[in-house]
Amino acid sequence: MTDSQKLPHDFYLQDTVSVARALLGCTLWRKRGREILAARLVETEAYLGANDLASHARRGLRSARNASMYLEGGHAYVYFTYGMHWCLNVVTQEADIAEAVLLRAGEPIRGIESMRKRRPKAKRDFDLMNGPGKLTSALDIDGRLDGEPLDGNRLWLTGSEKPIDESEIAISRRVGVDGAGDAAVWPLRFYLRGNRYVSAYRT
Repeated sequence: MTDSQKLPHDFYLQDTVSVARALLGCTLWRKRGREILAARLVETEAYLGANDLASHARRGLRSARNASMYLEGGHAYVYFTYGMHWCLNVVTQEADIAEAVLLRAGEPIRGIESMRKRRPKAKRDFDLMNGPGKLTSALDIDGRLDGEPLDGNRLWLTGSEKPIDESEIAISRRVGVDGAGDAAVWPLRFYLRGNRYVSAYRT
């Protein structure tokens, strides 16, 4: 894997919705020592900063937990939720804007045996990472990678091997944000239509 194959810095500085859509079909890579794991992204959600009541940065909130959201686009924002799951987000936009894309699901393409060991409850390969907490568990992503640059040597993204047509992208409201007022129904979840690796939530 050469640096020239990694997504360029400018990719992350596009508007956040465009990044969320463009990440579909891209490959997320995770290096663990000498081992390299990889997953094709099939589901994402956009979070739009201070004006988005579903965002950790709603109303300009800043804390130790969400500090990485305020970094320049092209960094990882990794947070712990429900006392049991890590979630990985791709930070977008210029520094201090605090917008990000949650990576909700992926298709395992490299290091599957290693993923199975970390996800023993997954009976089928399409259950390995069909949810944000499952994706991070399969790829061994946790708070140690919070703030990690996404063009580095431990975590990086490369582009889709083939263009994703607009007809292949399905759109819905985001998952688990019912208490976010009007933002709860914003159509900011994107996934590959009919793909069996997406999370179980379909509406």
